[in-house]
Amino acid sequence: MTQRTIRRSFLALATAGLTVVGAQAASAHEGHEGPMTVTIPFTAVNGAAPVACGTPVTGLGTTAATAQIRDFRFYVSNVRLIRKNGTSVLLTLTPKRGYTVVRGGNRTTLIDLENGTGSCDQGDKAVNTVVRGTVPHGEYVGMRFYMGVPFPLNHTDTVGAPAPLDITAMTWSWQAGRKFAKIEVTDPAGAAGTWASKTFNVHLGSTGCLGNPATGATTNCLASNRMTVRFGKFDTAKQKVTVDLGALLTGNDITVNRAGATGCMSGGTDPECGPVFGALGIDWKADGTGTGASTGTQTLFKAIAR
Repeated sequence: MTQRTIRRSFLALATAGLTVVGAQAASAHEGHEGPMTVTIPFTAVNGAAPVACGTPVTGLGTTAATAQIRDFRFYVSNVRLIRKNGTSVLLTLTPKRGYTVVRGGNRTTLIDLENGTGSCDQGDKAVNTVVRGTVPHGEYVGMRFYMGVPFPLNHTDTVGAPAPLDITAMTWSWQAGRKFAKIEVTDPAGAAGTWASKTFNVHLGSTGCLGNPATGATTNCLASNRMTVRFGKFDTAKQKVTVDLGALLTGNDITVNRAGATGCMSGGTDPECGPVFGALGIDWKADGTGTGASTGTQTLFKAIAR
């Protein structure tokens, strides 16, 4: 064997060795990618039509009334992405100042779809339309979350609470709990309009709560009223979540107030709350014996293509 042949054989063996080592290194890194970023957009609609501050919204409620939105905010908590085998992964929130809070195992984002303009004078110009975070790399086919604030974060003093739990407009006047959702519509003509009751409010929150949160003694609530949302199929790269104002107000004449609070403020016997809680998929009964448990039949949130 000549010296040139020996050199060629050595180079071939070395190249083969490097190929094997490279393949082994690649194999060792499979399944060990860094975290995957997920962005979940939310948008307000009436059926298929977008909803925005200062723009009339038509065909609402049992009288097909025209209204304008006055407020449109809600808390989304503990988002989980679902794998094919049914297991799920909790989304690790990407911090956004003023809109996200993480305490222990609870992760909450305020979705703010009002911009403080026109009839939306209850809010400010800042908005937040997304829940953003990370999960381990993998294939996810669905998603679930709930609209509300986790109990450990809910019944606390607004003063000194971390944002977004410090927003006075999003708190109840009792038990120091939060309004899980604050969605309001108003007569577009204002005082000169024809509505008997100028505003229809949907304020969702826990009711029948016991104890004094100022002393850390709030122990439980008879009706938690946290709304569970589950999408068996959801593509985080291609879909968004719509919040359907029309579905929320179906079944009510939003221009009048039959009894109780103006609109529905989660009262156990308020007649406007029956249709509202039906859309939210929360157990509510006219005699006040509703459990506040999620029924899984909500119509407020839908998944559509971006």
